[in-house]
Amino acid sequence: MAQLTIDNRLIGDDTECYVIAEIGHNHQGDVEIAKKMFQTAKDCGADAVKLQKRNNKALFCKSLYDSPYDNENSYGATYGEHREALEFGYDEYKILKDYAAEIGITMFATAFDFSSVDFLEKLDMPAYKVASGDLNNTPLLKYIAQTGKPMIISTGGGTMADVKRAYHTIMSINQSLAILQCTASYPCEPENMNLSVIPKFRELFQDAVIGLSDHQSGIAMAIVAYSLGARIVEKHFTLNRAWRGTDHAFSLEPVGLSKLVRDLHRAKLAIGNSDKKRIPLEDKPLFKMGKKLVAARDLPQNHVLTREDIAIKSPSDGLPPYELDKVIGKAIKKPLKADENISFDSLGDA
Repeated sequence: MAQLTIDNRLIGDDTECYVIAEIGHNHQGDVEIAKKMFQTAKDCGADAVKLQKRNNKALFCKSLYDSPYDNENSYGATYGEHREALEFGYDEYKILKDYAAEIGITMFATAFDFSSVDFLEKLDMPAYKVASGDLNNTPLLKYIAQTGKPMIISTGGGTMADVKRAYHTIMSINQSLAILQCTASYPCEPENMNLSVIPKFRELFQDAVIGLSDHQSGIAMAIVAYSLGARIVEKHFTLNRAWRGTDHAFSLEPVGLSKLVRDLHRAKLAIGNSDKKRIPLEDKPLFKMGKKLVAARDLPQNHVLTREDIAIKSPSDGLPPYELDKVIGKAIKKPLKADENISFDSLGDA
């Protein structure tokens, strides 16, 4: 059975779902907003909050970095200015990591490039996320794997061959791995989520924890994913879906995140186990709903029972109906009144 431990939290088949509140850059470049998001995610029951770290000048070609970025979601005149306005530096990350530890929620980040891995290593991140866009970036996968930290990879846009390549690349170095089914659509409609990949991942990658990076606007599909074996759910999170930025519109607000965590916890309890049995809570309702064998009318002593002599009625404090064939053809040792229980003790051979 695959298991993964992040910041002393065990994740596996027998555990509750590990819920990651993906903040990304929904903090709008403001540390105080980020701190408020951390506390709110904690209050909602999330296990972790996640940021995104980029060295923008190293990551983007100059033509893209300098390209105009004039739209309602922009924080700068160029794409580079926009990205830099949302990017936290070392001091901000240190403040936020300390704050996360103070309030008792795990913080880690997606590393988009080599220098961002080095940056995050200086902060001793407890885990690393790899975005779907880097599923085929085996040099970056190897670089992160060498940190020895748990890795969570998203698989949006990938083929099974791509996932297998990433899996073997990482597992040859680092055996602490989670693989998330993901569709790189923002938002993602349910018909494009292909959640049946989750049990297939579990079959193929038995030593990796499987999960879902969920870009769907609601919460129901994450519950389906858990029932199929996902034990990590990553969900974009915001304090206000009307805020400026491309991710807010498909992110969960606090009420939604609280309901997601609640329902995932309920799902674990509801799944139970494969042992089909009656439980004590069912005794009272089944007493009234269940049936028994009774005399259909007043019957004299030594009468030989026929099917017409026997009624099936509630409550269930007598012979169950499946014993019907065993009593037909038997003689009753004493008279029976209508609705009186028929019991094996009251019967003899005809």
